[in-house]
Amino acid sequence: MRPVTEYQDYRQYMQDFYEERKRSSYFTWRKFASLAGFASPAYLKLVCDGKTSLSKPGVAKVARAMNLEGFDFTYFALLVRFGNAKNDSEKEAALMALEREARMNKIRIIDADAFRYYEDPTCPIVRELAPVMPRATFGEIASKIRSETTAAQVRDTLQFLVKADLLKKNADETYEQTQKAVKGSKETIPLVIRTMNKKMTELAARSIANDSVEERNFSGITMGIDKRTYDRITREIEIFRKKIIDIANECQKIDQVYQMNLQIFPLTDKISNIESRKG
Repeated sequence: MRPVTEYQDYRQYMQDFYEERKRSSYFTWRKFASLAGFASPAYLKLVCDGKTSLSKPGVAKVARAMNLEGFDFTYFALLVRFGNAKNDSEKEAALMALEREARMNKIRIIDADAFRYYEDPTCPIVRELAPVMPRATFGEIASKIRSETTAAQVRDTLQFLVKADLLKKNADETYEQTQKAVKGSKETIPLVIRTMNKKMTELAARSIANDSVEERNFSGITMGIDKRTYDRITREIEIFRKKIIDIANECQKIDQVYQMNLQIFPLTDKISNIESRKG
């Protein structure tokens, strides 16, 4: 069975533990529950099926039943905290705690790279800048970034990008992008993408105030549509986004880094058929 640090879903870890024990001995959900000290024989199965959540008091009981101690116990408890979080801020706090504990214990968790990359807009900016500024100092790279960035931040970001194999540092002190994609679990990627989108939207608002109209392009449409039309529009946006990526990849002489946000979001609640017929 894989170590608990290779999991991003505590329910999956519990399920795999159960399956592993079941293969090697007579083991049932009733036995698992009894081993953890729960009166209900079906409780842990309900947890693994996603029909209920593991309670805070239950974390220690289940961890002991699975023989988790020390950092493994701490990691499992944080996985439960992450999995049971009710909103993005709680999930982000749990993920940050997971990464912090892993770093302190010199353990590399699978989602750490994805979280670090998307959590800080400096990462994708520096990943684009470094290859087109050969042998530039940290301060020179920082000076090109319009959001406030220090030389120390650039240094740390470059070290992370190289360690995560998102940039390659050559013998002549230049950098080039690798083909590696930033990957994470299905539980984490939606969270970190939302975090990145929020931060890039904040940078977009600054651009409206600070950048000339010759350097930026902002436009918007306020429209009334239904779900079928919304789905059609989002499909067109995806086609357009892929076309933009192809155009950008054709660029041979990069001299600036841009961010393009494609957004469509609701401004009102849905109007029922009864409400639409009033008047």
